[in-house]
Amino acid sequence: MYSHATKDTGFSNLADRLGNQAVRNDATKGTGAHEPVDRPKGRALPSDATNRATASPTAISNHTSRSNTTPGEAASTSTTRLGALAEKLAREHTLADDEYRALISGRTPELAKRLAELARVAREPIYGTRVFTRGLIEISNICKNDCLYCGIRRSNHNVKRYRLEPETIVACAREGHELGFRTIVLQGGEDGFYTDEVLAGIVEQIAAACPDSAITLSMGERSRTSYKRLFDAGATRYLLRHETATPQHYEQLHPANMRWERRMQCLRDLREIGYQVGAGFMVGSPYQTIDHLVAEMRFIERFKPEMCGIGPFIPHHDTPFAHEPAGTLELTLYLLSMIRLIHPHVLLPATTALGTIDPRGREKGMLAGANVVMPNLSPIAVRKNYELYDNKICMGEESAICRGCLARRMASVGHELVVDRGDFR
Repeated sequence: MYSHATKDTGFSNLADRLGNQAVRNDATKGTGAHEPVDRPKGRALPSDATNRATASPTAISNHTSRSNTTPGEAASTSTTRLGALAEKLAREHTLADDEYRALISGRTPELAKRLAELARVAREPIYGTRVFTRGLIEISNICKNDCLYCGIRRSNHNVKRYRLEPETIVACAREGHELGFRTIVLQGGEDGFYTDEVLAGIVEQIAAACPDSAITLSMGERSRTSYKRLFDAGATRYLLRHETATPQHYEQLHPANMRWERRMQCLRDLREIGYQVGAGFMVGSPYQTIDHLVAEMRFIERFKPEMCGIGPFIPHHDTPFAHEPAGTLELTLYLLSMIRLIHPHVLLPATTALGTIDPRGREKGMLAGANVVMPNLSPIAVRKNYELYDNKICMGEESAICRGCLARRMASVGHELVVDRGDFR
C-alpha cells in the first residue's frame, strides 16, 4: 500500500517579484504600535534554533486594543464607528488600511457576532447553507523544505517518513468517490519522487476513475511547465498557501533558500494557466502583527483566490516554534467573516486546525461564513505521520465514519453536507 523513505528530493527554484508593490507597502507602513518587541529581524537564527521560538513574545494580542472598561461617550462612539466599518465592508468589499486596522484591533464579541451575521448574508445567495467536502489524501510526508513551523520539515528526524504508491492513491480516490466526495485533494510535502510524469499519471487515473469529480493538487512550489503538465492531465484546482502577504514576515517563518517572491510567482503562474487557485495563511503565527493582517486582507481583496484556507497557528513540538503560543479560535473566526465580506464568492474552509483547537471549531467556522470541510481519505496507518502540528484530529476514523460525523455536525448548525464538486461561482 505504501512505502517508507528517508531521502528528500525536490524541484528547481525560479524567483520573480510580485508585481503589486502596494502589498509590500501596506505590510511595512503603520504606526508601529503593533510591532513585536525584542524579535530578531530577517532570517538570522541562533545556532540552537529553538532559542528563537522560546525567546519571542506573541505579536498579536488576543484582546481588543481598546479597554472594554472605558465608560461613557468615547466607548459608545468607538463601538458605533466599528459597526459602521463592518457594514461598509459588507457593502463595498474593501476598506482603507487604517479602517482594516481599526476593525481588527478593535474587535469585540458583539462585533464578531455582527460580522458573522453579515458573512452569512453574503454567502447564502451564492452557496446557500450547503457545505462542500474535499476528500484529502496525504500522499507523502517527505519534504525538501525546512519551514520553521512545520512538523514534517526536513530537519525533523523524529518523523516516520512515508510516501503512498500511485495505486494506493488511486484506490483512496475511488473509495472517496463511492462515499460521495466529488473533489479529491492530493496533498504532500515537496517530495521529488512525484515527478511530473508520476504525478500526471496519478491524476489521469483518478480522472478516468472519477470522471464527475474535480482533482485538486496541493504539492507545493513547482515550475510553470510542471503546473501546465498537471493541468493538462486533469487537475483543475491548486492549493498553495502564500503563508503571509509580507515579505519580511515570510523570511521570519522560512529558511533562507525559500523566497516570498517565488511563492507569489507560483500563484501567478497557476492563475494564468487556468487553475482555480487556493491561497491562505496562518492566524497568530510567530512575528505576526496587526499590520501583517491588514496586508492579508488587502492581498485577498486584490488577488481574489477562488479558495482561501486560513487556520490558527498550532505549534509542533519538534520545530523551532515549539514553544510559541497557538493562534486563537476567536481571531480566526473573525478573519473568516472578514474574508467572506471582502470576497463573497470565495470557497472558504473550516479547517481541521479549527476543529483541533475547539471541539466545535468547524461548526463555528460555518457560522462565521465558511462553506468547505476537508475530511481525510488517507490510509489510517499513515495519518499520524502527517502531523503538521500537534494534536491533529481525525487520525483514526474510517473515511465513511468521518463523513457521517461531519454531516451530523453540520446539520447541528443548520448546514447541509452535500454531494457536489463545490465549484467556485
